[in-house]
Amino acid sequence: MRRLCFVAVFVLAMIAAGCGGSSVQPPPPGGSFSVASLHGQYAFSMSGADLNGAYIARIGSFTADGAGNVTGGLEDVLNLGSGQAASVVSFTGGSYQVQSNGSATITLNAASGGSLQLSMVMQSTSNGFLVQTDLTASSSGSFNLQTNADFTPAALGNPYVFRTLGVSFATQNAAPLSLVGKILADGNGHITGGVMDTNDGNQTAPSGATVIAPGTYALDTNGNGTNFGRGTMVFNGRTFAFYIVDTTHFKMLEEDALGSSTGDAVQQAGAIPTENAQFTGSFVYLIGGSTVLGTEGAVTRAARFTADGNGGLGAISLDDNIGGWYRHISQGSNISAATYAMDTANSGSGRGTFTFTDSSGGTYSDVFYLISPTQAVAQETSKGVIGNGPMYAQTGGPFTVSGSAGNFVSNWNGVQLGSSTAVPYEEDFVNQYTLTNTNSGNINGVTDYVQLGISTQTLFTKVNLGGTLTINNDGTANNQYKFVVNGSPSITVNFQAYFANPGTVLLVCSDSARTTAGIIYQQQTPSQ
Repeated sequence: MRRLCFVAVFVLAMIAAGCGGSSVQPPPPGGSFSVASLHGQYAFSMSGADLNGAYIARIGSFTADGAGNVTGGLEDVLNLGSGQAASVVSFTGGSYQVQSNGSATITLNAASGGSLQLSMVMQSTSNGFLVQTDLTASSSGSFNLQTNADFTPAALGNPYVFRTLGVSFATQNAAPLSLVGKILADGNGHITGGVMDTNDGNQTAPSGATVIAPGTYALDTNGNGTNFGRGTMVFNGRTFAFYIVDTTHFKMLEEDALGSSTGDAVQQAGAIPTENAQFTGSFVYLIGGSTVLGTEGAVTRAARFTADGNGGLGAISLDDNIGGWYRHISQGSNISAATYAMDTANSGSGRGTFTFTDSSGGTYSDVFYLISPTQAVAQETSKGVIGNGPMYAQTGGPFTVSGSAGNFVSNWNGVQLGSSTAVPYEEDFVNQYTLTNTNSGNINGVTDYVQLGISTQTLFTKVNLGGTLTINNDGTANNQYKFVVNGSPSITVNFQAYFANPGTVLLVCSDSARTTAGIIYQQQTPSQ
């Protein structure tokens, strides 16, 4: 799934004295990745902020030959600092390097001049995370191996659950925008229906369930469709560019007068619950976005709950960070009105809602769309909060440090707030590390990251990453992931962590200096 996007991004220079370049560090953990591991055609999506804090998003495709050369590519890029119109950019070539641990760098050369420079961490030979390193913006996202044979309209003949996040243009004032829903594509260029929820910071309240009227989709006829899987899709008055990954997945970027938002659509499959009795078990979810209340700013939120099959929620644990104000909630007498409901008015959509009230934190509410019985997308509908993120059933517990050992990749993104100013700036990290089964100092790896607004340096590469994972009780609720970025000087980032399973972890920063979220995936090292 793609990165979490923070719409309210500003610039802060006062941290410059506290973040220098990396010094000589221990070598990264080894592995069996090589330049041959990046071989094929890959779709990518990224979002973040430019040097002036304006929203930027891009989706595209590039081809790697397995020998360190990029043979071509294409992208759609939208930068609000340059206006609301997206540009289509061709890549004529480029180059890349891959380290044994799966860390990589890639340069994509544009036909019009200039280049897009990225650092990567490979979860596998098929996918991973990206961060932009050319210092024209700070953005991050994901990439996925494409199936070229699926670059046809017939490939999109499934129901898809989608999630996009970005900026609304509904009025003269830009505001955060979240879209989630389900569309039905017929494999013949038609969107035949579906349902969606819109949470637009320019509107007074979330839209609730909105039926999707018939729409259309088509691959480009100028060669970009058959060569890169690019096309356009129109439904409910919104226009999206898309790049096909395969029949089950495509990346999308909204390009219209209503807004710009980027994300992914994934095929809905499996026995999707249609009533409360069918929705049971333990779930975790992660939200990234912004608040339009008070002084506004970035929001991150992660939580866990159990669903009892009768519309009731239990075992609630929640951590959130709103502009550096961190809070933890555990269920007790403080929690009331904890309920969920599968949407029977739109039966078969996989849509549901849940809500609960905390005596001090107020009412929390979300809508979700199930991709499968164990995976969903969630949209925050709590008052004044615009955001969305992934949601998973918890499996594989109880969770332990020894049971979670292995190689991992992760992406963190959000804003660095500083200690004496209200002006934050965007930061994006991609990391690769090994987690051992010891109880302390059990993290060793490397990180590449970009922090806009630092006057002396904004790009940090191949910095040693250490730290500790501490798991509480059975690990189903909040745990502590402490990462130490051993730069010059070092910085420590503390996260509360929620395990979906031993190989998927959701993160919310608990520090007052940043509002940052992240996701961790276990790395699938290629066989030698």
